[in-house]
Amino acid sequence: MSYHRSLKDFDGSKKLNSKIIETISNYLPDLIILGHADLVNLSTLMFIKKNYPSIKITQWFLDKMNESWKKNKKRFLDKIEVMDCSFCTTSPHALSFPKKYKIFYIPNPADISFETLKCYENKYSIYDLFFAMSHGVHRGILKKGKFDKRSIFLSKLLDKNPNIKFNFHGLGDKQPVWSDDFKLSLEKTKMALNLSQGKPTDYYSSDRIAQLIGNGILTFVDVKTKLNKFFSNDEVVFYKSIDDLSKKINFYKKNHNIRNKIAKKGQLKYLKHFNSTKIASFIIDKAMNFKSINKYFWE
Repeated sequence: MSYHRSLKDFDGSKKLNSKIIETISNYLPDLIILGHADLVNLSTLMFIKKNYPSIKITQWFLDKMNESWKKNKKRFLDKIEVMDCSFCTTSPHALSFPKKYKIFYIPNPADISFETLKCYENKYSIYDLFFAMSHGVHRGILKKGKFDKRSIFLSKLLDKNPNIKFNFHGLGDKQPVWSDDFKLSLEKTKMALNLSQGKPTDYYSSDRIAQLIGNGILTFVDVKTKLNKFFSNDEVVFYKSIDDLSKKINFYKKNHNIRNKIAKKGQLKYLKHFNSTKIASFIIDKAMNFKSINKYFWE
């Protein structure tokens, strides 16, 4: 909505909310799904609820919402009173939400049209371990003066493993990678580390996990995320500490067949159970209160 900005409507929110009401009145949808829609006013949604009571309204939220990200939790709860149900990529039980709200966990979705690689088939990888970090979604360069605590963990991992060829982005003076550059870099590497900001929270990961496992690369995940509820040790490699991770990196670097079998099984699991079609169906089923004909692996 940047092209609707003006001095009287600096962020374009007035125009946006007006357009939403106009569109709703023209099309009378059954379901409205909001995603990180901070510019949509609560008053707009209350108007829709009052004048079109049959329309269901839901929201999904992908960012972290634990104690270190209270602002995100507030964003999520700001409009929850008018939501028929809500969805987030963290276990709702870990976030102490009031029980009166209908809040469901959803995995980060993968899609075969985006996750197109089969890294386990690569025979001539240049690097051993891939990791990509940034200071903002699709931000091309690192922000000056900003520090990410994951850098401490990554620096220790570098020091402990001088024999490992690391393919790290967003660390030191190496800039982030996105889109095709991300995939090109991933394809050159044997294994990948999935490491989110802050302390591990039940089931939470950034959407990187879908890009890693979904592209068929052996992926290391902190066991404290409890994602081992959904993945076995022959689909994803879980580590307990930086020393445990170092041992496993060195083991799987040498054992090509085992590494590639795990990566392939992980990809098959992710694309089968956590694909965008199933997650969209789950959102619709819960929002519309349908009796689902599908079985959702993460429920």
